[in-house]
Amino acid sequence: MNRSVLLVYQLLIGASDTATGALLLVAPELTLRLMRLHAPADALPYVSFIGAFVLSVGLACLYGAYLVTKGSPGRLDVVWLLTALTRASVAIFVVGQILGGTLEAGWLTVAITDGACVLFQAAGLRQGWAASVTR
Repeated sequence: MNRSVLLVYQLLIGASDTATGALLLVAPELTLRLMRLHAPADALPYVSFIGAFVLSVGLACLYGAYLVTKGSPGRLDVVWLLTALTRASVAIFVVGQILGGTLEAGWLTVAITDGACVLFQAAGLRQGWAASVTR
């Protein structure tokens, strides 16, 4: 795998999750509206709480970008494993809630995005992409 591709991937998902998480923390209603999603007003404090987790995944991914520049494959593998576990949990939960009628279908974009990241990172872990950028 090309170092530039890994760096762009880490920066893209890191910036996206960091910004989304920060916005969910401070302006959950606005953030959901920008995502074309809805939540009851009494759920907004919990949506803001979820923002803290989204922010932490984003910051971990930005740290992954730093690791790519430093050539630290073992550490990037750990970042990928932990963020993939978090993303897989979110994707499974969201799909279950959509199928159960608790969340609107628009939330599928969250599950698809997280699922795609899980698949990318799982492939990268399996094929040793992080180690290949240090060779």
